[in-house]
Amino acid sequence: MSADRETSSDMTNSDITLLLADATDEVEIGIAPYEAVIRGGRRRKARRWAVAAATALVLAGSSATLAVAGLPGGSGTVTPPATQAPATAPADLFAPQRTTLATGVEDGKEWRVVIDVWATPRNEAEAAGQLEAMGEYGDVPSGVTKASELVGKSSYVTFLSDGDGADRDNRRPVYEDAFEATDDPMKGTDVESAAIPFRTTNEHVQRLVIGMVGRDAEQVTCTWRDGTKTKVDRPGNDKETATDQPAIRRAEGSPVDWFVCLAPKGTGYGTADVTLRQVPAK
Repeated sequence: MSADRETSSDMTNSDITLLLADATDEVEIGIAPYEAVIRGGRRRKARRWAVAAATALVLAGSSATLAVAGLPGGSGTVTPPATQAPATAPADLFAPQRTTLATGVEDGKEWRVVIDVWATPRNEAEAAGQLEAMGEYGDVPSGVTKASELVGKSSYVTFLSDGDGADRDNRRPVYEDAFEATDDPMKGTDVESAAIPFRTTNEHVQRLVIGMVGRDAEQVTCTWRDGTKTKVDRPGNDKETATDQPAIRRAEGSPVDWFVCLAPKGTGYGTADVTLRQVPAK
């Protein structure tokens, strides 16, 4: 790390993120006030959950806990290299595969949870074009400072929106990460989830839960702090269900499936547990 990065008053959000990441290799940082709670059933590779406004990261199976305040949720400005993507690049590299995971109405106002999944660039030229496109959508992954960091990865961002899910100025990123070919597949009772306050004002409990599970998960049970439960089922034969009905859903471009739970008012997130798909006995 250069002395200039340590002393310069013009450090970028990405610089700060990298410094924090370096620090956590040797130091355990105590819990601070935060907006998101992350829970997982196992450790996975890749960048971890970047949450708008604040982040708490729990490493499953480890005593290390990191809480970071003010981490950008992909809204920072990143200048991609001047290299232009070749004309032969797949068209879906430069626009996300967008899936609506859940919709609803709260206090008379519509809301939705959406995931954007970006295809995997094969080389730096394709990655440069994708990074520029990500900036236009507001999907630039937190901590990414150069196109080469996207090569070989399928990036995604999940966000909560009031009303139109396509409006980049009207959404709150929940978390973002990348799928890599070397990632272990989710299976069995594996579950990873993030919980955030549903509203940004006058509410501090984590009511909205968004998570991922493997293909063999049949049901997810969200247990709230008051002891009540919300069950989220996989539709029979993986058929589509209306987005205003809780369900385990496929997302275009994602190798894992997704679920969304919303706690009743006055309580918050406790746990999320998976029930596996039952295989009929022969």
